[in-house]
Amino acid sequence: MKHFKRRALRVSCTRVEPVPGWVLYLAASDRGLCQLNFAGEPEAFRQELEARGYLVQWEDPPRHPVLRQAAQQLVEYVQGKRRQFTVRLDLEGTAFQLCVWQALQAIPYGETRSYREIAEAIGHPRSWRAVARANRDNPLPIFVPCHRVIRQNGALGGYRPGLEFKRRLLELERRFKRA
Repeated sequence: MKHFKRRALRVSCTRVEPVPGWVLYLAASDRGLCQLNFAGEPEAFRQELEARGYLVQWEDPPRHPVLRQAAQQLVEYVQGKRRQFTVRLDLEGTAFQLCVWQALQAIPYGETRSYREIAEAIGHPRSWRAVARANRDNPLPIFVPCHRVIRQNGALGGYRPGLEFKRRLLELERRFKRA
């Protein structure tokens, strides 16, 4: 029996620092922004993408139009000038994950929802743990705002880059929403 490998997609990557100390790595395919990682080493980001079958091209400064747009929108977001992202996204996941990620994008800027509320919104009221896993696996945090999802009791819950970063994002949005 022959085994066929999925043809690797090319991705362009860059490093962005929208504010001092917030080092982010972005990757974009020809279909849109596909990955955001928080501070770490660029080589680890490259290896992660290559392990997923991508052919990686590093750009510094970014030339790919989606990377340039995403970087600009991140800067506007942390300055309080942008409440909604318009950059084209290239999300890959299960049908359930895509449904959760779509629901996350509907959470208004500066507001939060519980994992249970997201589960109910997508028609799976008992699947709040699966919603939490989909949040954990979100390849585009901030652009798909999983930081806006908290526990039903108001606690922050998990966040891949750390709870302090989640707290900072929520505070940033609340501050600019009031302004």
